[in-house]
Amino acid sequence: MERADKPGYWQSVTGSIELGETPEQAAVREVKEETGLDALAYNFQDWHASNVYEIYPHWRYRYAAGVTENIEHLFGLMLPSALPITLAPDEHTQYVWVDWREAAQRVFSWTNVDALKRLGERHGLNL
Repeated sequence: MERADKPGYWQSVTGSIELGETPEQAAVREVKEETGLDALAYNFQDWHASNVYEIYPHWRYRYAAGVTENIEHLFGLMLPSALPITLAPDEHTQYVWVDWREAAQRVFSWTNVDALKRLGERHGLNL
């Protein structure tokens, strides 16, 4: 999905954990908010993996003062086909369904590239 606030920046579903949520609950909520899909209606998987990354300076205003790093938990969602999605217009402007290798070339975040590589590895494929 292409970010609304940064044209040309492509990414997977992302988001923050709200007060009282588990990472899994946050992931399910974010999938619904950003795509309109109910993750629990499909093969939703907790990969039991995470990445720590430095928050880009231009997005630090979204966090408490002094917060410069974030933990990103990885989840997978297997769909039966390339389903139509409903974008949250304040977050994304467009989406495309592409092979995971092409997706890894499009995304701007190293953590998204890592997640896509892990996807390939889970299915016995290489980048």
